[in-house]
Parts: sequence; structure tokens; C-alpha cells
Amino acid sequence: MFKKLISWSHSEFNYLPWRKTRSLYTTLVSEIMLQQTTVSTVINHFDRFLIEYPKPFDLANASEEEILISWKGLGYYRRARNLKKACEYICEVHDGDIPLHYETLIKIPGIGDYTANALLAIGADQSALALDANLERVISRLFGFKEIKGPKLQAKIQLRKPLDLELEEFGGRAINEALMDLGRNYCQARKTNCDLCPLKGRCFALKNNMVEDLPNVKKMIKEKHTLTLLRVLIQKDDNFLVYKKNEKQWLSGQYEVPTFILETSDNSLKQYPHLSGDFSLLPEFKTAITKYTITNKVLWVNEKDLKSLKINLNGFIWGHTNLSTASMKAIKL
Repeated sequence: MFKKLISWSHSEFNYLPWRKTRSLYTTLVSEIMLQQTTVSTVINHFDRFLIEYPKPFDLANASEEEILISWKGLGYYRRARNLKKACEYICEVHDGDIPLHYETLIKIPGIGDYTANALLAIGADQSALALDANLERVISRLFGFKEIKGPKLQAKIQLRKPLDLELEEFGGRAINEALMDLGRNYCQARKTNCDLCPLKGRCFALKNNMVEDLPNVKKMIKEKHTLTLLRVLIQKDDNFLVYKKNEKQWLSGQYEVPTFILETSDNSLKQYPHLSGDFSLLPEFKTAITKYTITNKVLWVNEKDLKSLKINLNGFIWGHTNLSTASMKAIKL
């Protein structure tokens, strides 16, 4: 049964660039890129990124700004910073060689339980399980584990190690990649194709009509806030007035045009200063981040008009690179 699964995985997904030439370093890069990002997005950036940073030393020695520019389009820039911190530690403590012991790996900044197990299982082909959402879902359905999705389910899977025999027979890399492919394609959270699943003959959830019940997801009501922002554009030649986002702000390390809160349902929000006035007739575009749905108003002013807005210009510079996506959308609009 698992031989059929692995054969299907190899035939359908061996084209993925991070599977062509496996190493611990390329596995580290690909796994951090793939967190909270789609496979299709990473495909468009992976080879180029490795050409720029072919070894851990290259990433460790690059500036944060250079790496963030290279990361643009992959989203969630904190992952790029984590990758840089990990490479800095690996170069300083391990002479650029990624260690192969779980306890040593999780001491590396930016590497947690999932990434450590991914390096062991996929990078080094050891008998480990890299439990992401796909593997949690597939394994819980396959073996009928009813623990709540998250730490409880992960602990049950790691404690029972239901795939020990398969890991020993086929290797950690093949099993983990095949289960990831299965979860991404046939065994999705809201859509399944059990008829085509290579494991349908062994699946507890399918036999017991529990596919929609597993994994056990504890329902949580996520509060969504509305937010209206004003994006102010001030241009000089090819540059715009921008400021660098700090570590406590969304998209830290990127540059953003002056931005103000006009209205919000979240009174605790402190990302931007508040500004009063009637800007209802300005052009706008929609975005979203974390728990906010955002209406972005765009105001184009010259330097003289800028004074009437009474904006504090401390910390602002003229620039046009590494701008946030919202700033780029405002300029385009």
C-alpha cells in the first residue's frame, strides 16, 4: 500500500525543484519557505534564492535588507529573518555544517520541532515525522486518532509512532514527502478525493465514515476587525517618502509610505497613528492581514500640502526599494 503511495508521489511531484538535489541546507531553505506559503509560490522563488545564497555562509554574511529583498513575494518576512539567524548560528557554532541530532537542531535560532524533524526526515532520510498540518490530517484519518488537532494530536502521533515500520522500510524522506503530497492533493481539510487515494484500503476514517470528523478540530471563533487606513504618497523624482517598519510592526524591515488609522473596530491597535478628517472620496483598495480586513485610502500630496497634514517627518527618508505590498499598490493606484 505504501509502495503504491510512494510511487504515485515520485511520479507526480519529482519535478519540485527542492526534491531534485536534496541537501540539509536546501531542505532548510525549502521547508522555511513552504511554511504558510503555497507550493506554487515557492516554485517561483526557490532556484533564484539558492543562486543568490548557495551556502549557509552566503546567507549568514548577507545583510538583512538584502535577504528581505530576495524574499519579496514569499510573504511573512519573519521567516526570512529566522532563516538568516539559523544560518548565522550554524556557521558560528557548527562551522557551516547542519547537525543531525534533534536536541542540537532545536537549539538553533529559527528552528523548532517541525523544522528539526523535517531536516532529519527529509534532509537526512532518517526515521522521523515532520508533523505539519498535512501530516496531522492524513495520519489522524488513516489511524483514527481523535485527539484535538495541534499539540495533543502531535503528541499522540509521536508517542504511538504508527509509521515506524514504513519509515524503516522506505525511509523518512519518501514517507514524509508522500504523505505531504497526499494531504495537499487528495486528503485536504475541506475537500477529499478518497476514490483516488492510494491509502484508501487502510484508512480508518473512510471505513468508519469519519473523514469529515477527523482531525478533531476544536472550533474557535476568530474575531475579524475592520480597519480603514490612509496611505499618503509624496514623490520626489523616482523616490517616495517612506519609513522603515520596526520589529514590533507588521512586515518589519520593509519600507512603507506614511500611513494613518482613520477608523478601526479594534481600539487596541497601535500599528499606526490616528488621523481625523473626511477622506471618503479618495480612491481606495482592499487588503487583509492577520485579523484585519483593511480599506486603504490613497492621498497624493506635494511637499507643501504635506505641512497641512502636520505629519512628524522624523525617521522618514526618500526611497523606492523594498516597499511593502500595500505601499506598492497605493503607488500603482
